[in-house]
Amino acid sequence: MAPKKLSMKRSRRDTAAEGSSATPKFDSHRFRSAEHQQRFEAIKGWLFHRKRRVQLREDEYTDFQEEISRRHWTSLVTPMAKFDPEIVLEFYANAWPTEEGVRDMRSWVRGQWIPFDTDALSQFLGDPLVLEEGQQCEFSQRRNRADVFDEEAIAQLLCTPGQDFAWTAAGRQVRIMRTSMTTLTQTWMTLLLSNVLLSDHNSDLHLPKCQLVYAILTRMSVHVAQVIADAIYLFAGMPPTRHPLDPDKSNKALGFPALITGLCQSFEVPVTPSMVVRPPITRAFIEKYCTPR
Repeated sequence: MAPKKLSMKRSRRDTAAEGSSATPKFDSHRFRSAEHQQRFEAIKGWLFHRKRRVQLREDEYTDFQEEISRRHWTSLVTPMAKFDPEIVLEFYANAWPTEEGVRDMRSWVRGQWIPFDTDALSQFLGDPLVLEEGQQCEFSQRRNRADVFDEEAIAQLLCTPGQDFAWTAAGRQVRIMRTSMTTLTQTWMTLLLSNVLLSDHNSDLHLPKCQLVYAILTRMSVHVAQVIADAIYLFAGMPPTRHPLDPDKSNKALGFPALITGLCQSFEVPVTPSMVVRPPITRAFIEKYCTPR
């Protein structure tokens, strides 16, 4: 079921700004304000973190697929095959936070308000985890506790026999190298780094992300919509930086383009998907990239 549409009315501040003679002119069909249009110009050269789809037969890697099904994450692992880069850029430009201390979890795209708070994303993803008001998922509860996670237990579950965390010179356990991981751990890492905790760096997994994989493998509840909502908000507020070698490019990237395209489409925003997501997670992919050597 598509999310309930929000009112198309814009805030008094936005409409007042458009009518003010002192306000610079801007494309009011595409942007909330001149400031948001300037933000678009600042990010239009950014790259995108592209998602992956899971495409496995029922009898392939059943432990991985059964956990996806148990968590009701089917929508998460089957995003749109293509996304609309222009719509994604407008979404992020209009989600740019302009008031200090105000956490506005919505954007404005082609005449429609697009909420991206936890409830809106949960509804879009099919409500994979339903919690009571004020209730936290088990993963969040565990991370907020003083004892946090048992690193020895994490290593035993995520690593192949005899492998462990990589240690720093100061004696800290900070990450697990991909070469030390089981096939199941590497498969979950690939999915999470593409669709939830976005990163193009996949040669190792730092401790906080190891904790999430551990939570999944031990069947702790994880409010994935909250994780994604927080990540989108961080992407929306990232300061622009230029590429160290090419001043016309940026070394920044925007996340969740396929999800955002689908979210905007669910609010009846016309989209023209043209850029494909990353290659899917298939049996051949897992055998080639997720199998210990």
